[in-house]
Amino acid sequence: MKNAELQIGCQTFTWEMLGSGWGGGPDDLVRAIADGGYAGIEITDTMIGHYALKPADFARALTDAGLALVSFAFGSASGFTVAEKIASDLDTARRWIDFAANFPGALVSMGSATVVSDGPRDEKFAIAAECYNRATEIGQSAGVTVAVHPSSHHNTLLFTRNDYDQLFALLDPQVGWVPDTGHILRGGQQIGDTLAAYRDRIRYVHLKDVDAGGIWAMLGEGVCDVPAVLSAVRDAPNFIGWIVVEEESDHAATDPAAAVRANRETLRRLGF
Repeated sequence: MKNAELQIGCQTFTWEMLGSGWGGGPDDLVRAIADGGYAGIEITDTMIGHYALKPADFARALTDAGLALVSFAFGSASGFTVAEKIASDLDTARRWIDFAANFPGALVSMGSATVVSDGPRDEKFAIAAECYNRATEIGQSAGVTVAVHPSSHHNTLLFTRNDYDQLFALLDPQVGWVPDTGHILRGGQQIGDTLAAYRDRIRYVHLKDVDAGGIWAMLGEGVCDVPAVLSAVRDAPNFIGWIVVEEESDHAATDPAAAVRANRETLRRLGF
């Protein structure tokens, strides 16, 4: 895939991580991301606000702003690792798959498996895989691709390369993957090797940066080799062309709109 075919989107977690420190709504997110020079948006269940039951209205808002919905992302208090919560988690997956089905080409991203209860670690991989596999089947019935987004946040089950290997070995081939450069690097992984090992699962990419100590950094100010990452993923057979920029640094906490705008300029300087 040539650079011109890459499409650059923005994830809304840059605002979500502010918690009660940010009092805006989804229209503010759409406006800031469009003004930042992006072509698409990935929004989450906690940020969709009043559009949760109004996909047609959200579609109009995106069209008016010149944005596409890349993906709808959601997580669960169960961390997708509690057997008794699988039915509830699948109900939630069905809800957001039905929402995403209103947006041609949009995916659903399921958050990282997370340890939220006692019990053998190996069992939690099996529970998470069952949940991801069954959600993907629901997505296939609705014509929506479902992908897993591992993270490096507190209590994640998916931190090291061994963790990725253990989960991915249990996933059906149809289950997608959203590699996140920052989380991969924070897990001590060799990013090029991990991307190559699971290239068939790659659907789109979360692009962000960290310093050598694993602290979040503005894009281009850390250790992530952005051109190498984009070169590695753009030929993956199921990659849909979207690079979704996400920012979690202290700078973003000060002024999220300015941070995502600066990251877009960084990509332009790199030729993307």
